[in-house]
Amino acid sequence: MSLPGSNFSDDVRVAVADPQLQRAMRHVKEGFIGKRAKAAARLPEFEALRDAARDIKNHTLAHLDLYLEHYEAQVTASGGHVHWCAGPTEARAVILDICRQAGARTVTKGKSMIGEEIDINAHLEAAGITPVETDLGEYIVQMRHERPSHIIAPAVHLTKDLIEADFRAQHRQFPADRSLSQVPELVDEARQVLRQRFLDADVGITGANFLVAETGSSIIVTNEGNGDLTQILPRVHIVVASLEKIVPTFEDAATLLRVLARSATGQEFSTYTTVSTGPKRPDDGDGPAAYHVVLLDNGRSDLLDGPFREILRCIRCGACINHCPVYHAIGGHAYGSVYPGPIGAVLTPALVGIEAAADLPEASTFCGRCEEVCPVRIPLPKLLRHWRERAFERRVTPRAVRAGIGLWAFFARRPALYGFATGLAARLLGAAGRRRGRFARLPLAGGWTRFRDLPAPEGRTFRNQWAARKRHRP
Repeated sequence: MSLPGSNFSDDVRVAVADPQLQRAMRHVKEGFIGKRAKAAARLPEFEALRDAARDIKNHTLAHLDLYLEHYEAQVTASGGHVHWCAGPTEARAVILDICRQAGARTVTKGKSMIGEEIDINAHLEAAGITPVETDLGEYIVQMRHERPSHIIAPAVHLTKDLIEADFRAQHRQFPADRSLSQVPELVDEARQVLRQRFLDADVGITGANFLVAETGSSIIVTNEGNGDLTQILPRVHIVVASLEKIVPTFEDAATLLRVLARSATGQEFSTYTTVSTGPKRPDDGDGPAAYHVVLLDNGRSDLLDGPFREILRCIRCGACINHCPVYHAIGGHAYGSVYPGPIGAVLTPALVGIEAAADLPEASTFCGRCEEVCPVRIPLPKLLRHWRERAFERRVTPRAVRAGIGLWAFFARRPALYGFATGLAARLLGAAGRRRGRFARLPLAGGWTRFRDLPAPEGRTFRNQWAARKRHRP
C-alpha cells in the first residue's frame, strides 16, 4: 500500500524543488478547478444531488452486508463468480489462479486504484504474465515504471515533452523522424501500439466505479473506450473492487454518476458509461466467456463502526485532490501511497496504520476546500484531525511536537497565565518586527520561516483587541 523506501519529508523537498513537476502541476489548478465550477453552475440541483449522493452512500454502508449478499446472488445467477478477499495477498492469489486457468500470457487492464492497492501488476509479471495498462495515463506511467500520481489523471505530473521522449525511447518500431509534437499524435501512436494488445489479451481486468446489488452489474466510466475493449474482447473478465463500491439500485448509481463526472473532470457525463452483467449469453455477439468479481476488504470492514466510516462514501472522483493546495505544491508521488491528496491522507493510515503514515494527516492546511467540493460531502478536515489526535495519543507524533503541544496545554489550562504570556509575546514580537513587518527567521519557528516569512504581530493579541472592543462598544 505504501511505496517502499518513501520518506514524506524528503520527498516533499524534492518535489517542491523540481521545476518540471511544478510546471506540470499548474495544469491541475488551471484545468480541473474551473471545469468543475462551471459544470456545477450549469446544474441548478447540483447541491441537492450531493445531498442525495451522501444519503445513498450512508444508507448502503448501514446495510452493507445485505447488499453485498444480494449482489453475490445476482452475479451467480447471471453465470458469474464472486471471490471474497480479506487482503491484497488473497486477492492477488485469486487473480493469478484465474489467469493460470485461462492459460493467460497477456492481460489487459483498465484503470483501477484497487489494482494499484494490491500491486497486481508486479505479481502477474513475477508469474510470467504480461499486464498491459490500457488507459493512456496508466500506459504512460507503466512505461516509466512509476505509480499513478492522481486518481483520475495518472500522468498529470508529466509534461508533454517528457511523454514524447518516453514514446521515442520505447516505440522504436516507428520512424525516428515522425512528429510527436502534438497531443493527438501521441494519442494516435499509443492507440496503434495498444490495438494489438487488446486483440492478444487472454484476460481483461477492470475496476468498478459502482457495483449494483439489484442486478449484479458492474459499472465503469472512461473517456477513452479502453475499458470496453478490456472487458469485451478477452475470454475472461475480472472485476476488482472494494466492498464500499456497492450501491442498491441502478437509480442510485445514476444519481452518483451525475455528481461523479462533474466533480472529476467537469463533464456532464463521462464519454463512456459501461455496464457489465455476467459472462456473455448464447445469443450475445461478443463478451467474455467467464466473469469473475474479486471483492477486496483490506480493512474496510474495520472502518464501518469507527470515526472514519465516512471515508467509505468516497466515489474516487479526485475533486479533493484537484482543489488541495498541498497537492498542487508537491504532486502525488510525495505522499508515498497509492492514494494521494486529502483522500489519501485519510485512507492510507486506515489501510497501513497511523504508525506507518503519520506524516500524511499533517499534510493539510485545513482550508476546507476538499470538503467544500466533495460530491458525497465527506468531512475530510474532521477525519484528518481524528488521525492527528490518534497519532498524538499513540506517541507517533515527533517528541518536539508533543513537547510543544504539552507546553501550550499547560498555559491553556491557566487562562490568566495564558493571557499574560501571549500578550507579552505579541508586544515583544510586534516591537521587534515593526520596521520590516515580518520575520525571515525566528527561534523555534525554523520549519515555518524556511519557506516563508512570518508576519509580525500588531502588538496586541486577539483577546486583547476583543476585550478593548467590548469595553468601547456602546
